[in-house]
Amino acid sequence: MGYVSRLRKFIGTQPIITVGATILVINDKGELLFQHRSDTLDWGLPGGSMELGETIEEVAIRELKEETGLIANNFSLIGVFSGPRYYFRYPNGDETYSVINLFHAINVSGNLEMNDGESINLEFFTKDTLPNNIEKRAKALIEEIGERLWKLESSY
Repeated sequence: MGYVSRLRKFIGTQPIITVGATILVINDKGELLFQHRSDTLDWGLPGGSMELGETIEEVAIRELKEETGLIANNFSLIGVFSGPRYYFRYPNGDETYSVINLFHAINVSGNLEMNDGESINLEFFTKDTLPNNIEKRAKALIEEIGERLWKLESSY
């Protein structure tokens, strides 16, 4: 059981601040990797919350591996995002204000695999073919970084 789950036993669903990493993976066609989330049934970017004692880079490494099966040899920090746009209410009622450290994965290896039950599907999308139902925090990140996203080099 993770840190947030243990904390929720004491505070219930009320809002908390969570710190985490979200990872951009770009294939050689310039497409961005999304995960079709099993909890909200929308499309999001790989990532998750920090556990006690982890560095933010360790969060990025762990979450990328857990959610996609991929391993990155390096990460480039795009930016840190927080505030009202990154408030989220999960289907179970848990509320969080996310502090998102957005990374671009570099020198990625491995095969796409869904190992943790958090994804229904993993798929790459172009700027022009993004899914309609993008999770609100992922959508906010994409809007905030704008055209810089589509100029990132391939992660592979």
